[in-house]
Amino acid sequence: MTQNARYHHGDLHDTLLQEANTLLSEQGVEGLSLRKLAERAGVSRTAPYHHFRDKNALLCALATRAFAQLDEIIQRQLEAAGNSPDIQAFVIEYLRFATENPEQYELMFGRTLWKSGEPTPELKEVAYRSFRRYAEGLSALLQGRLPEGTDPLRVAQASWATIHGLCRLTIDGIYVNQEDMEAVSQQAVALIMAALS
Repeated sequence: MTQNARYHHGDLHDTLLQEANTLLSEQGVEGLSLRKLAERAGVSRTAPYHHFRDKNALLCALATRAFAQLDEIIQRQLEAAGNSPDIQAFVIEYLRFATENPEQYELMFGRTLWKSGEPTPELKEVAYRSFRRYAEGLSALLQGRLPEGTDPLRVAQASWATIHGLCRLTIDGIYVNQEDMEAVSQQAVALIMAALS
């Protein structure tokens, strides 16, 4: 089947997202454009505009896809935890996801879309769902373990912020040794759990 025949069967949208993700990894947000994407995908310059209104829409689609991956990690790790309040495996996988996909992670949580851009309803939905799933899952794991008067939502926000901080320190090159990061993440989890006991 020729490339054009595949596109007529609806593959172009996914192909554009895959190529855009590669461009994002290689050149960052600044190096990604709909024109470059068209060249990379081997389609006309106008073809990407049939799927993405502008660069912001393309970036939102990429961030939405990345958040869906993170959402799967959250769901899988919280289910694997069972009744154990230990979230170490989740923290390690979250860190791995962020450090292996730094440009995507920056797009998910950076100012490009949330402050300077305009997040789409789809992006907001999956981003908020990811945090809601984490907050609800963590609250269930910590049921009966939180000190009286502790707000589970604030615990989720504070622990997520801690994990996010670890990711940023690694992505920004402040922490470069992966073994150190795993040790730091273990200590972070220990501190969180000690504060809650």
